Amino acid sequence: MSGMPDPFRLDGRVALVTGGAGILGAHFCAGLARAGAAVAVVDLDAETAEAVAVSLEDRFGRAALGVGCDVSDPGSVASMVETVTNTLGEIDVLHNNAASKSDDLTAFFEPTETYGFVEWRKVMAVNLDGVFLVAQAVGERMIQRKRGSIIQTASIYGVVGPDERIYKGSHYLGRVINTPAVYAASKGGVVALSRYLATTWAQHGIRVNTLTPGGVASGQNETFATKYADRVPLGRMAEPEEMVGALVFLASDASSYVTGQNIVVDGGLTAW
Repeated sequence: MSGMPDPFRLDGRVALVTGGAGILGAHFCAGLARAGAAVAVVDLDAETAEAVAVSLEDRFGRAALGVGCDVSDPGSVASMVETVTNTLGEIDVLHNNAASKSDDLTAFFEPTETYGFVEWRKVMAVNLDGVFLVAQAVGERMIQRKRGSIIQTASIYGVVGPDERIYKGSHYLGRVINTPAVYAASKGGVVALSRYLATTWAQHGIRVNTLTPGGVASGQNETFATKYADRVPLGRMAEPEEMVGALVFLASDASSYVTGQNIVVDGGLTAW
C-alpha cells in the first residue's frame, strides 16, 4: 500500500561492514548504502577502504567512512568501533564479512597432511577470532540499545565438504588450489557462533544470522569455473551482486522475525 514504509529500507541506520573493500565487501557496502544506510567500510587496507567510502558518498549521497582495522587484534577492533560510533553514530547493522586467504598462498593451499600450524592459526585469527572480536565489541553496544542486526559471512564449505573433482586441473591466480581444512573449519565455526549469539542475544532484541555465499568468480581458471558450474543446478558461478539482496533482507526490518538462520545463496549447489 502506498504511504507504508518499505521494510527493506535502511534510512537513518548505521551499517558496519568488515572486509568492506574486498571482492564481495564493496558490493555489500554499496547495497547497504543504496538501501539508505550510512556505511562504515572497515578493512585491513585503510587506503582502499577510504576510497570505497568516497565512492559510496558520490554514488548514493549517504554518509560513509573508511576505517583501517586488523580484526584479529582486540585493540584495533575497539579503536575502530569507537571511531565509527563517534563519526557516524551507534551501529544498527553489523556485517562481519572479513576473511583471509593468507598472504602466503603456497602455505594456504598446502595439503591437509602437511598443513602448517602457524598458517592455521593465522587464518583462524581472522576468519573466526576476528568475527568473535567484532561481534563482541559491537554486540555489547547493541545490548545497551536493545536492538541490532548482525550478519556473518560463512561459506558453503562451512556446511558441506569440498568436492575434490572440481579441483583437478583447477588454478587460482596461476597456482593449483584446493579448499583448505582451516577455511572449512573456520567458516563452520562462523555458522555455529552465529546460532549461539542468536539464541543468547535474542532477549536483548538483537538478531544474528549467517549469509553463506556459493562460489563467486575471483581469479579461478576456466577449468574451475566449468567444473564448479557442473555442480550447480543453475549451471554457473555467482555474480557478486547476487549476494547483496540477501544481506539487505537480513539487515532490514523485512527480516524482523528471522534469527539464528543460515541463508545459503549458492545457485542450488547444496540442494544436490
